[in-house]
Amino acid sequence: MRPEPNKVFPNPSIPSLCYIKNVVKNPNIIVGDYTYYDDKDGAERFEEHVTHFYPFIGDKLIIGKFCAIARGIEFIMNGANHRMDGVSTYPFYIMGGDWGSAIAPVKDELPLKGDTVVGNDVWIGQNVTVLPGVHIGDGAIIGANSVVAKDIPPYCIAVGNPCRVIRKRFDDELIDYLLELKWWDWPIEKIEANFKALSSGDLSLIRKIDK
Repeated sequence: MRPEPNKVFPNPSIPSLCYIKNVVKNPNIIVGDYTYYDDKDGAERFEEHVTHFYPFIGDKLIIGKFCAIARGIEFIMNGANHRMDGVSTYPFYIMGGDWGSAIAPVKDELPLKGDTVVGNDVWIGQNVTVLPGVHIGDGAIIGANSVVAKDIPPYCIAVGNPCRVIRKRFDDELIDYLLELKWWDWPIEKIEANFKALSSGDLSLIRKIDK
């Protein structure tokens, strides 16, 4: 019996692992099937790790299918950004009281970076911070304790603070092939029938599959 994509905890023997799609309530967090968050301190509280997410800004966090996200993830959204073109970056206006009359920036004056997007089949290690507007490509790997401030291309391994690409996982020809293949969009039966090709270190197997 295959894991049920609409269950919060797909494997009762691993209570630290949950399918994110089934626990988020914010409509601006969009997550694909089978993407999980693993955290022994409450994986079902994934949404607490998406901070500065204010409705008036309207940005989205979009995460693809079959992603593996380790504990300690922090997605910082655009609401964390302060206006930087004035003398002070301090937001006097949000403190209330007599300070409530201070000049508040309009949305167009804020340094907004757009939606944050994580592709499909992305592995994110422990204690990673993703800054606003970053795009992480399909098949990328983000090393533990990284701070992702810039886009990461597909099928690259990136680590550090600031996070930088250290190498590609495969050659360009295979990367292009995989991006065209989009195995994560296959019917689940086809994925199951090709577990060996998807998981084996023998990269020749993936090319033998009928698209």
